[in-house]
Amino acid sequence: MKREHAIEPTAAPRREQGVVSQTLSPAVRDWATSDGLIWLHLLKTVTAGLLALGIAMLLDLPQPRIAMTTVFVLMQPFSGMVLAKSFYRILGTAVGTVAALILGALFVQQPELYMFGMISWVSACIAAAVRYRHLRWYGFVLAGYTAALIGVPNVTVPHELFLAALTRAAEVAVGIVSSSAVSALIVPQRSSLALRRALQLRYANFTAFAAGVLDCGIERGQFERRFAGLVDEIVGFEATRIFAAFEDPAMRSRNQHLGRLNSEFMDACARLHALNQLLKRLRVNGSAPLVAAIEPYFHELATLMALQPDAVVDASRMAARLQHFQASLPRRVRETRRPLEAVPVESLAEFDTAAELLYRFVDEWIRYSETYASLARRKPESQSRNPSRYLSKTNGFAVAFTFVRSAVVMAIVGWFWIATDWPSGGLAVIGAALACALTSTAPNPSKMTLQMAAGAVLATMTGYLFTCYVYPNIDGFPLLCTMLAPVLALGAFIATRKHAAGYGIGFSVFFCLLAGPDNVVTYAPDLLINNGIALTASMLVAALVFAVVFPADMPWLIGRIMTDLRMQVVSACKDEPPGLNQRFQSRVHDLTFQLRMLLTRRSRRRRDALRWMLATLEVGHAVIDLRNEVARAGYVDALHPRWSSTVERTRDDLARLFERPDAGALERALVSVRSATWIAQDMLQAVHAERDKRHDLQRILSCLHFIRTALLDKDAPFNVR
Repeated sequence: MKREHAIEPTAAPRREQGVVSQTLSPAVRDWATSDGLIWLHLLKTVTAGLLALGIAMLLDLPQPRIAMTTVFVLMQPFSGMVLAKSFYRILGTAVGTVAALILGALFVQQPELYMFGMISWVSACIAAAVRYRHLRWYGFVLAGYTAALIGVPNVTVPHELFLAALTRAAEVAVGIVSSSAVSALIVPQRSSLALRRALQLRYANFTAFAAGVLDCGIERGQFERRFAGLVDEIVGFEATRIFAAFEDPAMRSRNQHLGRLNSEFMDACARLHALNQLLKRLRVNGSAPLVAAIEPYFHELATLMALQPDAVVDASRMAARLQHFQASLPRRVRETRRPLEAVPVESLAEFDTAAELLYRFVDEWIRYSETYASLARRKPESQSRNPSRYLSKTNGFAVAFTFVRSAVVMAIVGWFWIATDWPSGGLAVIGAALACALTSTAPNPSKMTLQMAAGAVLATMTGYLFTCYVYPNIDGFPLLCTMLAPVLALGAFIATRKHAAGYGIGFSVFFCLLAGPDNVVTYAPDLLINNGIALTASMLVAALVFAVVFPADMPWLIGRIMTDLRMQVVSACKDEPPGLNQRFQSRVHDLTFQLRMLLTRRSRRRRDALRWMLATLEVGHAVIDLRNEVARAGYVDALHPRWSSTVERTRDDLARLFERPDAGALERALVSVRSATWIAQDMLQAVHAERDKRHDLQRILSCLHFIRTALLDKDAPFNVR
C-alpha cells in the first residue's frame, strides 16, 4: 500500500506533463513558424550589424558606421536573398566607386558641372534599376547612390577622393561579409525551403479554387480579386526562384524545371479563366438542355479535384485520376452530343467549345501536376519539353519618367546646396539620392518617403540622446553593443511591418549614418541636428515632388502601360509561333503586376486595368490556340480558296481592336471572326466523313467561337476609351 501511494503522486504529474506537452507543442510550432521567424531575423540583423561595427573598428577604418549601415540595408530573412543582394551590391559598389572617381576627375572645382554629372549618373542608374527590376535593381541602385555617398562629401577636397573611395569600399565589404556570414551560419533560413512550401501551398490552394469555379462558379468580383492574387504569386515566384538559385546548387541545376513549372501554372490559370468566362455565359445566355448536358462534366471534374484535403496534396495521384478522366472524356462527350445535333448550330457550337476548353484545361492541369510531382520527388528534369523563360520588361515611358523624376528631386536639392553653401547640403543631396533609389519601385513612393522622413526625425532625436548622454558614459565595446542592440532591434522590427516599413528603414539607416559610433567619436550634437534636418528636408522635398509634380499613377503613364498590355494581343496575332505562348503569358502577367503596383488604391482605374488584363489573356490565348490548330491542319488551305486570307484578316482586325479599341474596330473584328466561322463550318461539312479532319475543324471552330463570345461579352472593356 505504501508503495502504491509512493508511485501514484509521481505518475499523475507525468501524465499531466504529457498532456501539457501535447497541448503546447502545436502552439510552439505555430510560434516558431510565424513570430519566431521575426525574432530570429531581428537577432541575426542586430548580430550582423554589431559584428560589422566591431570588425571595422578592429581594422581601424575611418567610418565603421558605414559598415553597420550596410548591414541594415542588406539584411533579409532568407540567406539566399542576402547572398544575392550581396553579389549585386559588390558589383554596384565597384561601378559606383569608379563613377565617383571619374566624375571627380572630370569636374574638379566645378561644382555646377559636377552636380550635373552626378545627377545624370544617379538618375540613369535608378532608371536602369526600374527597367531591369528584381535583383538587378539592387545592383543599379547601388551603382547610383554609392557614387553620391563617395563623391558628394569629398567634392570640396578632390585630393582625398581616391582614398575615400577605397575606404568606403572596404567598409561596405565588411558589412557585406558580416551579413552574409551571419545569415548563412546562424540558423539559416533557406529560400529553397520557402520556395517548396510556397509551391505546395499554391498547388493546394489553386486546386481548391479551380474546384470551386468548376462546381458552382464564383462571383465576378471575387474571381477577379483571386486572379489578381495569382498574378502576384507568379511574379513573386520568379524572384524567389532567383534567390534560391544563389544558395542551393540543386535549385540552380533545376532552374529550367522551375521555370517550366511556373509557365505551366500560367497556362492553367489562363485556361481556368476561359472556362469561368464560358460557364458564366452559358448560365446566363445558354439554353437549358445545353447547360444540363455539359455541367455534369464540370461537376465531376470538380469532385475529382476536391477529393484530397488541402493539408495532404499528392500531385501524382491527382494527375493519374485526371488522366483517367481525360481518357474517357472524348467518347462520353460524343455520346452526350448526339441527342443535341438537332439544336441550333450556335448552341451546338457552345457545347463543342465548352467540351474543348474542358479537355484543354484537364490536359494542362495534368502537365502542371506531373511537373510539380517530379520536382517533389527530385526526378531528373525531362528534356522532352522546351525550356520556359519568364520575360519582364518595364515600359520605356515609365523608365524615362523615373529618370526625370529623380533628376528633378536631386536638382532642386543640389541647387539649394550650391546657392546657399549649406554645410550639410551635401548630406541632403545624398538623402535625396537615397529617397529616389529606395522608393523607385515602391507602390506609393510619396508615402514611403514620408515614412522615411519620420524615421529620420526619430533617428536624429535618438542620435542626439546617444551623442550627449550614452557615448560619453560608456566604455568598452561590450557595453557599446549592449546599448546599441535595443535601438537597432527596434528599427529592424518596424522595418518588418508591411505598412510601416518606411519608418523602420529610415530609422535604422539614418541612425547608423548620423549617430553610429566611429573609432574616434565626434561629440557635435549641433552638427548631428543640422545633418538630421538636411536628411529630413531632402525626404520632404522628394515626397512633395512624388505626390504633386510626378505622381506614379499619372493617367498618361497608366495609359502607356495599358497600351503595352493590350499590345500583347497584337504580338499573339502577328509574332512568330515558336515560344509565343510563353512570351505572351509572362509579359501579360508582368505588365499586370506593374499596373497593380501603381494602382494600389481601390479605384475604377484599377478595376479597368484588371479587366483589360483578363480580356487580353482570354482573347490572346485563344488566338494562339487558333494559330496552332490552323498550322497543325495545313491541308485546310486547299479546302477553301478564301480560308487563308480570311484567317489573316481576322488576326489583323483583332490586333487593330486591341491596338485602338473602339466600337468600329469591335464591329470589324466580329465580322471577320464570323466570316472565318462560316468558312470553317463549310469545310467541316466537306470533311465530315473523315474523323481526324473533322476533329481538327471542330477544334478550329471552337477557338473561333470562343473569340466571338469573348468579344460579345457584356462585361468586356472593348468600348472603353
